[in-house]
Amino acid sequence: MSVFSVFRTTMAVLGLHMVLLLSGSSVLISAADVDFDAASNAILSPFSGTTVKTTSDPTTSFTTRVNKTTTRPPAITKHLTEKDEEEEGPPEFAKRSTRSVVKKSNILTKKHRVVIKKAKVVKKTKPQVKKSASQSGTSIQRVTQCPPLGLESLRVKDNQLKASSYKRRGLGPHRGRLNIQSGIEDGDIYDGAWCAQYRDKNQWLEVDARRLTRFTGIILQGRSSIWSWDVVHTYKVQFSNDSVVWKPCMNGTKEAVFEGNQDTETPVLALFNVSTVARFIRINPQTWYQNGTQGDICLRAEVLGCPLPDPNNNYAWLTEPTESRDKLDFRHHNYMEMRKLMKLVHEECPDITRIYSIGKSYKGLKLYVMEISDNPGKHELGEPEFRYVAGMHGNEVLGRELVLNLMQYMCQEYKRENQRIVHLIKETRIHLLPSMNPDGYEIAYKKGSELAGWALGRFSYEGIDMNHNFADLNSVMWTAIELETDRSKLINHYFPIPEMYTSEEAFVASETRAVINWMQNIPFVLSANLHGGELVVTYPYDMTRDWAPREHTPTPDESFFRWLATAYASTNQVMSNPDRRPCHNKDFLRYNNIINGADWHNVPGSMNDFSYLHTNCFEVTVELSCDKFPHASELPTEWENNRESLLVYMEQVHRGIKGVIRDKDTEAGIADAIIKVEDIDHHIRSVADGDYWRLLNPGEYTVTVTAEGYLPSTRTCQVMYDYYPTICDFRLTKIPARKQKEVLPKGKLTKDLQLRLRQLRLRKLRVTTKAINQRRAAAAAKQVKKV
Repeated sequence: MSVFSVFRTTMAVLGLHMVLLLSGSSVLISAADVDFDAASNAILSPFSGTTVKTTSDPTTSFTTRVNKTTTRPPAITKHLTEKDEEEEGPPEFAKRSTRSVVKKSNILTKKHRVVIKKAKVVKKTKPQVKKSASQSGTSIQRVTQCPPLGLESLRVKDNQLKASSYKRRGLGPHRGRLNIQSGIEDGDIYDGAWCAQYRDKNQWLEVDARRLTRFTGIILQGRSSIWSWDVVHTYKVQFSNDSVVWKPCMNGTKEAVFEGNQDTETPVLALFNVSTVARFIRINPQTWYQNGTQGDICLRAEVLGCPLPDPNNNYAWLTEPTESRDKLDFRHHNYMEMRKLMKLVHEECPDITRIYSIGKSYKGLKLYVMEISDNPGKHELGEPEFRYVAGMHGNEVLGRELVLNLMQYMCQEYKRENQRIVHLIKETRIHLLPSMNPDGYEIAYKKGSELAGWALGRFSYEGIDMNHNFADLNSVMWTAIELETDRSKLINHYFPIPEMYTSEEAFVASETRAVINWMQNIPFVLSANLHGGELVVTYPYDMTRDWAPREHTPTPDESFFRWLATAYASTNQVMSNPDRRPCHNKDFLRYNNIINGADWHNVPGSMNDFSYLHTNCFEVTVELSCDKFPHASELPTEWENNRESLLVYMEQVHRGIKGVIRDKDTEAGIADAIIKVEDIDHHIRSVADGDYWRLLNPGEYTVTVTAEGYLPSTRTCQVMYDYYPTICDFRLTKIPARKQKEVLPKGKLTKDLQLRLRQLRLRKLRVTTKAINQRRAAAAAKQVKKV
């Protein structure tokens, strides 16, 4: 007989009840419970007059399937700032089929699909579970749920996780976190789940919430592995206040058995029929994929729970800040809500903001950009252009929300006359694109945080990974280096787009085409591409030279890119924490949280490399969080972690040198002049009015400017450590007509063939993009007409 059975029998003899029911919650109380002051909403413990208050913490509302016979708390109404919003607010969890079943001889399993449908009985060769009678009818109800404790986001520390056993260190309980990713090889310290050493029904994974918590559900996932397939099909749940005496989760009068996974990646949500207050919770697998006799008990999990109020501050030492001092709209915004929020910011600060669209997604959603400047809509001479791009992968949503927060923050602080923000807005033209992949985001958003998995919504609607979808100019450059014997003929900047990339048949996403066109229209100087799923800043090149899986592949501007990456990482509160644990399978703390992109993994066709080789713009990738889709309750903390980093990185656009290149006689600006810095084999060009910006670290540089039809000019420019650039203007003298005749046949100037080819290819790309969009619009109109 188990310890709990003996304890339960003893309690029955004594006439004591360990489970109290109040407001739809079962409260597990022991003599070890912490005393709370009595209040009108307190729960009275049968032990020593102990009282426990019921929780009133904010909960998350979402739609799910529940048993008709199950009692549920009343719904909590979503808050929407837009009164006329036609779409629902963000669901934190998806519509899921949630089941609590009494264990019988057979086991019911779900159909293995990405989108989970209604469960059905599988073949006899696999174990099955039948529904209990109480589950014969189901209905859609609105229920309240607690947020995740934070296994995925690492709020739950490694020492809060225990297990009955584990196969090795790399499969220990600290690896049993939802969406954790394994390393390339099985057997290392970064495997993709908790796996029990033994294959029996006595194995468990335990989570210590460290304080009394109202538990409401569990999300389960199989093992992340290239080589192994391990999932838990069904499991039980137990609760405890002291980790000694355990109470099972019940379904009526019988112990509940919950449905687990049929594939390794799809998260499956199970809601408890009755929420339970306790400190500890255990997941106890009952059936799993056998794989003959080689199947292991492996799982990744997240626990849903609300900490009980702490009026006496008994747990103050455990409390982490969950609020922000800034009054911003901290929630997940779908497309309509994002558009409304941007409009509200513009209405609040019309003098410094402008909203414009750079194109449309495959499904016709506009790619909106917020411009913040003291003179919106116009490029000012000498003022650098900066951009943040978020949401390239639709399921990596934190960047989207941070960019929306940044819009609100800059508007508010400008009106408060915060001199740092005022100076930044007056001296910089800032462009914020919160969602490059709105189609993918909407797919992930419908599932919600925790249930979108690791990849749902990552790709465009056409299935394109936009981080590999830009023209591969690295290969063009390296091939030319290998074939060309005369190095003076080689180019190192403004590489033309390959011919094949510009055709209508090219597999180029609508969103990618729109961003490339955007890059041509605005002379960006600095950019950052905001991603999620790790905590690191990567810099070009992202592609290895010989297609190796990973290899350090630096640009000629390696030192400045390292400075840029460090500027963000060193001011980020989480990245700069020396005690933080790795997110998944690589410890970036060893690299000071920055790494050359190609040294992490090979990414051909990245936006960072394209931006560097095709335009004047320097760009890095910022991986913002271990969790790709953080729960809404974590957004204030994430903003606090990243606010300073976002501002500091923008300020780096004023590093280096800048100036205007003019005709010495007419004082007119000279466009497309080439700016060469000695010992750095990467040039940039002046823009339409003759102004330029060259990002450089502090030091002394010899700078040469050349332009078609003009004599070269060279001067020394000193870059200081100040937060403003060194002004280095150039005035070029035209080549005399007599000298032109001596140097050139018939006195004709050579055309810049590189520039002409680049412009020709861009023109063709725009033409094909327009044709594709027209064809799609016509098809959509025809479909609407049929309907």
